[in-house]
Amino acid sequence: MLPAPAIPLPDSGAPPAPLPVAGHQFCAPYVVPLTVTKKALSISDGDFVITDANGAVVLTVKGSIFSIHNRRVLLDAAGLPLLCMQEKVFSMHHRWEVFRGDSTNTGDLLFSVKKSSMIQFKTEMDVFLAGNTAQQVCDFKIKGSYLDRSCAFYLGNSAAMVAQMNRKMTVSSVLLDKDTFAVTVFPHVDYVFIAALVVILDDVHRDKND
Repeated sequence: MLPAPAIPLPDSGAPPAPLPVAGHQFCAPYVVPLTVTKKALSISDGDFVITDANGAVVLTVKGSIFSIHNRRVLLDAAGLPLLCMQEKVFSMHHRWEVFRGDSTNTGDLLFSVKKSSMIQFKTEMDVFLAGNTAQQVCDFKIKGSYLDRSCAFYLGNSAAMVAQMNRKMTVSSVLLDKDTFAVTVFPHVDYVFIAALVVILDDVHRDKND
């Protein structure tokens, strides 16, 4: 369990009940601040380190370039795979599918993410849980501006915010030209799920000059 920091919670109407996606054990009853850092000069262009409020590594992400699919695996601090993120080939909306562990089997699908529309001036992405097969209404939504590295994560199409992300300026991020994000995960929200969404957000936008 991550340490409980003394961080005020914005009045967002965040859900009082846990919202597990990767697992109940990743839903803390308090605000979880994370720092997501993209490694500079990564050979796979997909390695990330996620640390907690004390600077301890809680998650890492490894990428793969030797594959038809754009693939990422999110690992816990012990190196055990928690989620496998894979971009669908020839997807017009940059759809990603996320599976349990390091699997890519349909039975292990947890959720999928896609751009709300093909042409966007602001960031907007829809998240569908595996049980939402109709995908008429999203289960979560990401809105904001990736250009400014500022996005919020909402429960469905509601105003209930479950997490937020902003650019974090540090000496190393400036000197080494690394992208560093400050992520605030609200109480009872799955922080592994949110970390995966931040990584996918970066990948969807990494080919743009923003």
